[in-house]
Amino acid sequence: MKTVSYGVLIFNEQGQLLLAHATGQKHWDIPKGGAEEGESAREAAIREVREETGIELAADSLQELGRWPYLSRKDLHLFRVDLLTRDCDIAACRCTSFFPHRKSGAMIPEVDRFRWVDVAEIPALAAKSMTALLQSLPGFESLSPAPPRSATARTD
Repeated sequence: MKTVSYGVLIFNEQGQLLLAHATGQKHWDIPKGGAEEGESAREAAIREVREETGIELAADSLQELGRWPYLSRKDLHLFRVDLLTRDCDIAACRCTSFFPHRKSGAMIPEVDRFRWVDVAEIPALAAKSMTALLQSLPGFESLSPAPPRSATARTD
């Protein structure tokens, strides 16, 4: 049986995607993760964004993209949100989700850096599986920014 992770593609007004660097890994990723018991797909995606970035998203700001094949044993249920850069200061992003370091056992954040990237930069930064999934989304390569909503995110 396949598991499902829930994530959000966060775009700014330049059509750039927010990526988070996975601590201790070479790749960058979108905020995503599994649902907790009783959570809807939307609730899980919002919580994952909050835990991994500190960004608070309004439920009604998310556009449903649906469930997509990702790995042999995992699908991704994706949403999209368009934010104004002034409402989403990535310098203020902080991950509050921690795990034990595989060697030292010290608790380290799940992600340690954040950046806005042009769609063309994704293959050089993201894992091959994430790049393939994103490139399979209809119209992804030719994304133009949707009109962003002001004040739908907080990073405080």
